[in-house]
Amino acid sequence: MRKSLLMTLAMVLVASAAYASDAPAAAGAAVGPVAAWATAIGMAVAAGLCGLGQGMGLKAACEGTARNPEAGGKLTVTLILGLAFIESLAIYALVVNLILLFVKPLGA
Repeated sequence: MRKSLLMTLAMVLVASAAYASDAPAAAGAAVGPVAAWATAIGMAVAAGLCGLGQGMGLKAACEGTARNPEAGGKLTVTLILGLAFIESLAIYALVVNLILLFVKPLGA
């Protein structure tokens, strides 16, 4: 409970910093420095947590196969499906970060 609250708070703070950045100093630059840092931190957190989730899933599948070798086929299918879902979360985070980087806020 406390972990998810802290993660939500961190994401809200990073996103607000990205949208609060001033216009870039150079005319051709698409990204302000605050937005660049915010998206870098956001993607680092997303990639790290997805990596932890994948590692924990693989660990549990290996332990389950070691305890019951006959269930290895079912565990493999479930593991691959779970890893695909976790990887899709990383891709969603990438899309959100790219939107923060390259889409201008309304009124800018």
